[in-house]
Amino acid sequence: MVEVTRRRAIEDVASELFRAHGYAATSVRDIARALDIQGPSLYAHVTSKEDVLRAIVDRAATRFEQAADAALATARAGHSAALDPAAALAALVRAHVRVITDDVGTAGVFVHEWRALTGERRAGILERRDAYEARFRDLVTDGIATGDFELTDPAVAAKAILGMLNALSTWYSPDGRLPAGRIADHLADLVLRMLQGGSR
Repeated sequence: MVEVTRRRAIEDVASELFRAHGYAATSVRDIARALDIQGPSLYAHVTSKEDVLRAIVDRAATRFEQAADAALATARAGHSAALDPAAALAALVRAHVRVITDDVGTAGVFVHEWRALTGERRAGILERRDAYEARFRDLVTDGIATGDFELTDPAVAAKAILGMLNALSTWYSPDGRLPAGRIADHLADLVLRMLQGGSR
């Protein structure tokens, strides 16, 4: 239990440093200093700086995936007919926003620093990101097919939506003018207006 707690403390501190200074500009010594331990002692808990980044990115990816699955399951609940693409996409947007605003540090590292991963670690997270993006792309495709959305390129639309949502990790503040829930509502509304040609 102590090991798990120490490992989580390392990841949390590293997340803050990676977000503030970037992965490349943060050293193992910086992480150890922030934890008030000796650099060599850090290696008793982690194998490398990239190992820490992988853990942070994996944790964030899992949160996004679980939130998306729960949002889509809720959107499907009680519907014997086909899923409403607009309602499902709005739920997906809100879920994505909630993950970012619940832990901006970890989400920010996931959004901006995952490319520092190498080899199989990078390939694995890229595969998960593509699968996650496909949830958005498929709903846009479905919405076009049902006439809920204007004709557009679903892949471009999905990337545009996620780009807008992920930008939250650079400007959201818990002390800001609007609470996270209201921001999620505004962004869901903007996404639907974009796809429906402003007819809402």
